[in-house]
Amino acid sequence: MKFFKSSDFTGDRAWAALDLSVVEGASVRVHWTDEPYKWHVNDGNEVFVVLEGQVRMFFKQGGETEQHMMGAGSICVAEEGDEHVAHPQGAARVLVIEKVGSI
Repeated sequence: MKFFKSSDFTGDRAWAALDLSVVEGASVRVHWTDEPYKWHVNDGNEVFVVLEGQVRMFFKQGGETEQHMMGAGSICVAEEGDEHVAHPQGAARVLVIEKVGSI
């Protein structure tokens, strides 16, 4: 058994990851970041859970860019093909579950 406290993890760079486990081909990681990621499309579903901080999630829907503010406890499921980018509002810790090797 291993136990983790997300607030104990701070990366040395934006989107640094603490690999927790691989579950049937899906990576489970805690990310620490204080900078936006990049626009991307996953090649599988992604579960994105804000553990600490706030993240503004931008996504494209019907050719339009939309956004949703996420706080601690907020969960986003990006399905395969969903174009999106996360912009933390200050430092944030995020749990991400996605296909191993996904960007």
